[in-house]
Amino acid sequence: MNSDREIPKEVFEETLLQFFAPVRPFLDDATVSEIMINGPNQIFIERKGQLTLTNAKFDNKEALAAAVRNLAQYVGKTADENRPILEARFPDGSRVEAVLPPACPDGPSVSIRRFFKETLNIEKLIKFDAMTTDCASALHAFVASKLNVLVAGGTGSGKTSMLNALSSFVPQGERVVVLEDSRELQLQRDHVVTLEARPADHKGRGLVTIRDLFRATLRMRPDRIVVGEIRGGEALDLIQAMTSGHGGCLSTLHATYPKDTLSRLETMALMSDIEIPLSALRIQIASAINLIVQVARLQDGSRKITHVAECIGYDARTGTYQLQNIFERKFRGADDKGELITELVPTGIVPICLPQIHEHGVDLPAAIYDAARALKTSMAPPPRPGHG
Repeated sequence: MNSDREIPKEVFEETLLQFFAPVRPFLDDATVSEIMINGPNQIFIERKGQLTLTNAKFDNKEALAAAVRNLAQYVGKTADENRPILEARFPDGSRVEAVLPPACPDGPSVSIRRFFKETLNIEKLIKFDAMTTDCASALHAFVASKLNVLVAGGTGSGKTSMLNALSSFVPQGERVVVLEDSRELQLQRDHVVTLEARPADHKGRGLVTIRDLFRATLRMRPDRIVVGEIRGGEALDLIQAMTSGHGGCLSTLHATYPKDTLSRLETMALMSDIEIPLSALRIQIASAINLIVQVARLQDGSRKITHVAECIGYDARTGTYQLQNIFERKFRGADDKGELITELVPTGIVPICLPQIHEHGVDLPAAIYDAARALKTSMAPPPRPGHG
């Protein structure tokens, strides 16, 4: 029989949390963003990007393994030595990745990425200095004018939070279809359709991939397509959608620098079962992607935008994508508390997508034009003696 028929859902959830009693205080603490259980005797937590070793412990390996197996049962999966890797979610939506012995000899090892119901909006990101008011105004213009935007960054850099915030710039009258491996996005829009992939069961049945969902999405009249994270061959589907009339797509991608982002996208597109000449693929990517919003977790634990870069083409002669930074974070050292002193500033480059922005009735902030004039002045040759 199905477990949720035998016991009320609330009772099952409470029983599950009792198995995780040693970390329950951290699950209830809104300041904790991640819980890392490295075996029963070592538990770290992350607050504001900084890791701290706690005094919490499980009784033994068996108690921790029992907690993982109970979580597997809760989500309708199995976790044992034959299936030692578990991807699951807690009742509150927090994401769990667990690895059992023998794959993790010192384990079990469990990482819990917290799910926060309160979404970071643009105002809060400005308050935290993740972006500036001018950068927010520019991003509003980019998204509202249906440019294709990738949010790129490393693990734990705040990609999902940034994508959530950028979604607030999508005009309310548009229909947004979201594709995710597991539901994390909380888009700040009214008309949102969320589609979620699912793995096959232990008999190989019921598999639904992001690529399956993508094909369905194209027949659902989307004004915008949002892919929670690009991980594989669906990259080619997204690129081809972007170049065939589906503007304003948003997605995230693991990459450390803007120049790496398009190379990563290229690699994942090549994972597709559709053969395409590399030169043609690169031209499509350069045409498809308009903006890269690069985010990073800095040395002091803060999460910030480091670059807003525009893709302006592909140079076949040098084999490189051509990027230009519209905004760039400057590093000015550290204060007495060890916190980095940084400033996100316009570079003085006016994006070549400006005509499309104007076509949609929006404009860039004055700071971009001011920086462009200042750059032009600084690059002007000095007057010759005797010529004023």
